[in-house]
Amino acid sequence: MQELYEKMVNEALMAQKADVATIKKNRGTDFKIKDTKAYLDVVEKMEAVGDQSESVINLHVDSVKTHFELLNSLTDTIRPEDDPFVEHYQTPAILEILGEEDSDFQASVDRFIDAISSSEALIGREVVRRYGGFYGPTCVVDFALIPGSTSNLVNQILQTVDAPLEHKQAILSAKSWGMNTSYGVGEVFAQELEAGATLSDAIDKEVAMVQQIYENPVDAQAQLMDSLGHTSFDVRKYMAGYKDKMKRTIMAAVDDGVHYGNILTVPAYCVGDISHHIAQSTYNMCKDDVIMGVIEATTAVMESTLKAALPNFKSAVEILSLATGSSACAVEYILELDGFNAPMVVDMLTKRFHNYVQLYPTRGAAAELHNCDFMDMIYRGWNHLDTARRAQNGTPGKLTPRIGNFTVDLEPVHQNEVIMNPQRYTYPACAITVRFSALMRLADYPCLLTSEPVTATLMTNIIALDKENPASPARTCKSCASACLVDFRHNHCQWKEAV
Repeated sequence: MQELYEKMVNEALMAQKADVATIKKNRGTDFKIKDTKAYLDVVEKMEAVGDQSESVINLHVDSVKTHFELLNSLTDTIRPEDDPFVEHYQTPAILEILGEEDSDFQASVDRFIDAISSSEALIGREVVRRYGGFYGPTCVVDFALIPGSTSNLVNQILQTVDAPLEHKQAILSAKSWGMNTSYGVGEVFAQELEAGATLSDAIDKEVAMVQQIYENPVDAQAQLMDSLGHTSFDVRKYMAGYKDKMKRTIMAAVDDGVHYGNILTVPAYCVGDISHHIAQSTYNMCKDDVIMGVIEATTAVMESTLKAALPNFKSAVEILSLATGSSACAVEYILELDGFNAPMVVDMLTKRFHNYVQLYPTRGAAAELHNCDFMDMIYRGWNHLDTARRAQNGTPGKLTPRIGNFTVDLEPVHQNEVIMNPQRYTYPACAITVRFSALMRLADYPCLLTSEPVTATLMTNIIALDKENPASPARTCKSCASACLVDFRHNHCQWKEAV
């Protein structure tokens, strides 16, 4: 297994470093699709080892390659307003392929669509709660079953559907790590209500919208992009091309016995680095040296920690836990260098959320999505650092948080010249909030801190070892920062009831 673990660590770190190096080189310039070739080159080196399913690895590799080629054929750049959606065009296409090739699966989808129309009361309750901020900050398209998320609602509806369990799990996965359209539950309801519709009319239109994204996924996604003013490229041509180019890879996975939920998941989560993480918005944000420094320091902590732990891994899941846990520790540690910590920030951002709801009742359904990711990350890091600080007490020496049986190496933070010299980026004698202010920018966009390329790469490797069981959504308590520290919403979660 050592060969496999080493391969997983190397593939994940190469994906992360390809992003970071490209952004560092091009920050402040004009983004071009060709800039993302470094990430594609790394992905194309991924391979199945040992008991891994080659068809699962191919879902990842072929999707990234197809994505890169299609975007290159349609445009040379993407404007910031359009880049978040580039990872939302794959699952709709795959859902249609599976429906066209498997009539039994399509029958299950049709039964689910019928159940949506019978769930008016449930949908009405959930969208009212989301509109009014009942659940507090929530990821409407979260990869777990947290309250207020689309997955949470889909799971509740699926519990009423008479269909094979595997099909219900696939339908749930399609609106979790698989992103079946850009729609987040409650968006239509809020817009209609604020425009003057009655509650019943607004709920009717919400129900119709939720049905549409399963009845005609590709067309629904195209219409959503039309409504948002997408102009960077022809999304209909993209999805038609994606269906055509990926069909053989999809069906090979079907023939290999890969769970439909994984087939819907893997190809979507891996493409975001091309024209989303490596994109104009990232180039603009990372013009700030301190923001770039945070990303680099966090990456260095992750790399040092994973490499030191390599001889002692006992499972593939340990690698993922340590990768994401070490980055969480790094970000929380940087936060604490300025005298802040996760409980303070979670309290502030949760209070801000409730004000934001009142200011902007028609806020986008995903508005607080990444704030939630950021809060959950630093809360996780704080738990590890707090335990380490208590154990160290007054003893001199380095802080050494532990994740399971592994030690997190925070020394790369101290070796980062930018992070350790905030006085160079503000009024020198008063440089006590510089790093915090950079982190607040990253609170809207923590994708390279959490890190998405690392998680996507490792999850594909993990799924390749267990192709027959759905990996998404996460069937565990997510320890949502807001719910653990401020809000009371645990009893509205669905993780124990996941189909």
